[in-house]
Amino acid sequence: MSRLVVVGAGGHGKVCADVATLIGNWDEVVFVDQKYPEIKSCGRWPVVASSLESLGDCEFSFFVAIGDNHVRAKVYAECTELGCSPVTLIHPNAVIASDTQIGAGTVVCAGVAINIGVKVGDCCIVNTGSTIDHDCLLGKAVHISPGAHLAGEVTVGDYSWIGTGAATKQVLRIGSDVMIGVGAAVVSDCIEPGIYAGVPAKRLSRRDPF
Repeated sequence: MSRLVVVGAGGHGKVCADVATLIGNWDEVVFVDQKYPEIKSCGRWPVVASSLESLGDCEFSFFVAIGDNHVRAKVYAECTELGCSPVTLIHPNAVIASDTQIGAGTVVCAGVAINIGVKVGDCCIVNTGSTIDHDCLLGKAVHISPGAHLAGEVTVGDYSWIGTGAATKQVLRIGSDVMIGVGAAVVSDCIEPGIYAGVPAKRLSRRDPF
């Protein structure tokens, strides 16, 4: 029996488990979460253990469904070090150009459109209804939130987060550890780590947003 183990039994985990179920490549989809055995289900899927390690052998695939970019990347690295195999989850209703490169451990949710020449790094979230136009480059552990839109040739650095409903101008750079606020309009480069918000988006904070 083929089994997919989703790490992180929260709301985003349910979304990822649903995508996996729709894909249909696994006989069983289950969760592990640190709150086990206090929680034993996540939606309609069972929570079976507290961690991958407690499952023993790695005769299963895994997917890390944790929203926090840095935590997700850290847990993903720990899981791969165990010798377990990561998967990429792409919703059947996503529209993706034939030459798009999508990294391991990334989820592409319902209603997403990704155009030609795009490269998406490992362990990313491309969330519901977002769009990524031609020749964009996303680093590792990036989160493109629901309804966010990247115009063509935008670069997004590692661990950055594009907020719900935000939009970018074409041909610009967003650095690593950058948070773009909800509904922001990004019309110039946002290189330094921090939080950018508003129309047009301006840097609000020097602190690490994560």
